[in-house]
Amino acid sequence: MRLLFSLILTWLGFSTLAKAQDDAQLQIGGATIDVSFDPAPPAALRRLALDWIATAARAVTVYYTRFPVPHVDLAVNFHEGEGVDSGRAFGWKRAHISIAVGQSTTAADFADDWTITHEMVHLAFPSVPESHHWIEEGLATYVEPVARARAGDLTPEKVWGDMFDAMSQGLPKAGDRGLDFTHTWGRTYWGGALFCLLADIEIRKRTGNRLGLEDATRGILKAGGSIEVEWPLERALRIADQTVGVRVLEELYDQMRAAPVSPDLHQLWEDLGVARQAGKVVFDDSAPLAPVRKAITAPAASGSAFRN
Repeated sequence: MRLLFSLILTWLGFSTLAKAQDDAQLQIGGATIDVSFDPAPPAALRRLALDWIATAARAVTVYYTRFPVPHVDLAVNFHEGEGVDSGRAFGWKRAHISIAVGQSTTAADFADDWTITHEMVHLAFPSVPESHHWIEEGLATYVEPVARARAGDLTPEKVWGDMFDAMSQGLPKAGDRGLDFTHTWGRTYWGGALFCLLADIEIRKRTGNRLGLEDATRGILKAGGSIEVEWPLERALRIADQTVGVRVLEELYDQMRAAPVSPDLHQLWEDLGVARQAGKVVFDDSAPLAPVRKAITAPAASGSAFRN
């Protein structure tokens, strides 16, 4: 009877749980990451995927000094094709991430991927009302490459070059309002990322480059503000500002929440000492904000930020 049931399942396109799914567990940054693969991948792909997850978790741990939540379930869903397609992070009941990966994904594809780190950054900020979705996506968009640079996985040239090329997508267009009232893709992801960049720079300017956005967001996390809780945005920003001792995030939010603020990006890149010449990113270390730019993407001291 059991054999007949198995044959029926196979005919219907299903398989037993043991064949359909494979599980693994990682311990990184003080957290347990329970990974499920569906369907179970070949051994080589399994190793690549676990290394990819571990590398992202370490980068996020470097940025926050610990992994954002004590436990996360991470479901990797394999399909035909190549590359990482999409991911989602959730906090309902407890933190979990779902991500889609092609079965032909290579080591180079995994190394180039930003998605898994982006989703892990989401774990480090409380769930806020839908009108503030820009801060959730903007923070993940901004912190992802910075965290990877801090961990030594991306060069500063790569991080600043990508920001130089893409940040203008966050500027308001004709008819746009502030970040709370304009929910286009560009304003949500890159408008939010621009908010974070401006906040990072201003915190550093007001603290003599001693503190940055990472310190502010660590304060939120220390106060319990992970994806597993729902907070008003104002509470998160207030705690962040109190942590660094300067009222930057709250002031910037007051400016950008309802009004279509357009910072002078040309001047900003010049002040940071970032430019493109003949397609290559070049840095001007004599620029007034060059020390700030260096501090934002400076690699963390080896072994100082996390333990496996």
